[in-house]
Amino acid sequence: MPPLILASTSPYRRELLARFGLAFEVASPGVTEELLPGESPADRALRLGTAKARAVAERHPDALVIGSDQVAATGLEILDKPGDAARCRAQLALLSGRTAHFYTSAVLLGARPPTHLAHVDTTTVVFRSLTAQEIGRYVERERPFDCAGGFRVEASGIALFECIESQDPTALIGLPLIWLAAALRGAGFPLP
Repeated sequence: MPPLILASTSPYRRELLARFGLAFEVASPGVTEELLPGESPADRALRLGTAKARAVAERHPDALVIGSDQVAATGLEILDKPGDAARCRAQLALLSGRTAHFYTSAVLLGARPPTHLAHVDTTTVVFRSLTAQEIGRYVERERPFDCAGGFRVEASGIALFECIESQDPTALIGLPLIWLAAALRGAGFPLP
């Protein structure tokens, strides 16, 4: 089997991939995540996931590389990682009582044998109406500054929602494992 490399600095993606019990390395892709004019959130997620996989695959031509990216949007507004408490509170206030879509790409790229598989999972999250006090308590407790949308679904962020619609619950955390498991099995990796 070729070496498996995750092209990501995300600890969440690393934890998700580790669920498979496969040996893998992690490499920083060093890709900037700018938005291109007129680009849809799903297209942005796929472009960036592919760019991350390609950047690492160029440095490791004998490896099979996993790239991924997530883009969140509500209406026409893109929700990047908030970075600090004030922006996190502002994002959650914007999301209060609204619906957001999370587009999470997964790309499997390798040269030997030639492999280029790509997928974008869409998860719909309906937020309940949130008070400023609820938002403040949540942000203080979780400090989810490195998460698109400003929450962690795998922790107490789940209490912010009315419902989630998804084909793959791991996609909202950052890596669609159902699709990736099938792609890796197809590439010969021994997964149940």
